[in-house]
Amino acid sequence: MDFYLSALVLSLCLGAMSMGVFISMRIFNIPDITTDGSYTLGAAVTALLLVNHWPLFPAMFISMLAGATAGICTAYIHTKLKIDALLAGILVMTGLYSINLMIMGRSNIPLVNLSTLFTYIHFFNNSTYNALFTGTLIIGFFVLLLWFILLTDFGIAMRATGNSSSMTRSLGINNNRMKIIGLAMANALTALSGSLVAQYQSFTDINMGIGIVIVGLGSVLIADALRIWLNIVAIGWQIVLVIAGSFIFQMVLAVTLSLGVDPNILKLVTALFVLLIVALPRVKNVLIHQNE
Repeated sequence: MDFYLSALVLSLCLGAMSMGVFISMRIFNIPDITTDGSYTLGAAVTALLLVNHWPLFPAMFISMLAGATAGICTAYIHTKLKIDALLAGILVMTGLYSINLMIMGRSNIPLVNLSTLFTYIHFFNNSTYNALFTGTLIIGFFVLLLWFILLTDFGIAMRATGNSSSMTRSLGINNNRMKIIGLAMANALTALSGSLVAQYQSFTDINMGIGIVIVGLGSVLIADALRIWLNIVAIGWQIVLVIAGSFIFQMVLAVTLSLGVDPNILKLVTALFVLLIVALPRVKNVLIHQNE
């Protein structure tokens, strides 16, 4: 049981990153690969500051600022230098690998016996229950915060920019500024996710972010499928579905491991699962057209 509860806690930690992917890919239609680097950046900054005895919450806030800075770099390369968003993200992600190594000073930083968020907030004697409560509390706060932001005039302008940049430009909205702020928000959430996972697992590793964007993409695709199935339009409930998608994604991986599948092929299972999610609607459409 604790194994599945741990997977649930991990899904909450990764839920922040999934919200970041939701902002970049669903609101702005930007395939932001910066995620792989900013996720590790958040973990690296948090680990470095905690090891040097910084207070917990300022360390997490600084890690989010670092992630936001990475997102701003990608957005500036895309909007000011007119470089394709995918390439801009790849360039920043590649550069962040070296930056993360310089921040950490080595490839791995253990956080054992250090005070983390999951030990600082203490409500239950059982560490797993306590971590679950803490994760729910933190992610719930950021879900409500993002929900509130996207319902404001500013948030509506952000969503309109992603839907029709020509229309928003005619209304006097600075599309480039919106993209810069949006990618900053997305990567700040991604860095928060890296920070939470590092604290939960009690270590930071330079390779922990490799391929993590697939997890976020899978969560968003699951959320899309649930949105269509449940006929949900409200933006707030779409954010909630993204967290549900993160939970479903991690549960699939947890069940896969519990069945005795070699952990070495877990990345392959992840890729195939995302492929299945993406391919199913298209296969369904092909079958419908063939029957017609």
